[in-house]
Amino acid sequence: MIPAYAYQISLPEHVEPDKTYPTVFTLHGKGSNERNMAGLTEPLEGDFITIHIRGDLLLGAGYQYYELKSLGNPVRESFDRAVQQLEAFIGYASEKYPVDTGRRYLLGFSQGAIISLTLALTLGDALQGIVALNGYIPQFVKTEYSVKAMEDVSVFLSHGEYDSVFPIHIGHETAEYMQGMTSRLTFKTYASDHGVTEENKADYVSWLLQEAAIIEDKGAMKS
Repeated sequence: MIPAYAYQISLPEHVEPDKTYPTVFTLHGKGSNERNMAGLTEPLEGDFITIHIRGDLLLGAGYQYYELKSLGNPVRESFDRAVQQLEAFIGYASEKYPVDTGRRYLLGFSQGAIISLTLALTLGDALQGIVALNGYIPQFVKTEYSVKAMEDVSVFLSHGEYDSVFPIHIGHETAEYMQGMTSRLTFKTYASDHGVTEENKADYVSWLLQEAAIIEDKGAMKS
């Protein structure tokens, strides 16, 4: 299979044969690229595989995963295609690399957070968790998509209190919706605009490390 997306991958320094690793797939914001996401996962690189996925549609000097009619209003055909292609990409990478399929996480910012939230709903417990930074869920996803059970999927949701792109009420609305989908929701707000503060980064890095360790411990207990 030839993947639909270019990507940048970082493997743990010493990959052991027959061992799999927790993996974070990152999704960037509109007009950005995969390199800009690497700094958001740098503290995880000793423990996780990190795979930074570049959108396949050009936008200025950067990229996007889908097109917009207007702010907050995706082109449905473009959005549907991105969701399907990203589902396929996650499967492709999970076969090609030593990915622990019981510890797969998404980390998305803005447009990447929108896609991450959508994939959590369409993939359900095929993912262990997501980190969604300053995003939302399109209404048509809630009403028209086939949503899978995700009671045990962990979600770290955060939003800037002064977000000038997606106002803070959108973050609260998204948190309220996700609270009805999973019992494993963490929602935090930060005194920031449409961005990621160092405090925000430290919080989700700690959350991901704890989540992956918890799942690993459960696996060890079963064996």
